[in-house]
Amino acid sequence: MNNIFEIIDKTGRKIRLTKTQFKHIICHKGMENEIEKIKETLRTPLRIDSHKEGELYDYYGYYKDRKKKAKFLQVVVKYLNGEGFVITAYFVEHI
Repeated sequence: MNNIFEIIDKTGRKIRLTKTQFKHIICHKGMENEIEKIKETLRTPLRIDSHKEGELYDYYGYYKDRKKKAKFLQVVVKYLNGEGFVITAYFVEHI
């Protein structure tokens, strides 16, 4: 199996994180132990923004207990034929 997880997001759509994409995510420093936060952000996002093309969506979660300035987790999801795939995830200082 090539998926690390497959969940239903807040809007009722299926989203999966593949091992290949997780390898990309852990290139962002400090993301290797954040799978649960990625899931939580997809299930109960603070906010969801869509890009102009309509296939890409940014899910944001807020993690106030992080010791670093970047407390918002941004998870980028691409939808193809109704299925969502996590493209990347990283912490940012602002939405």
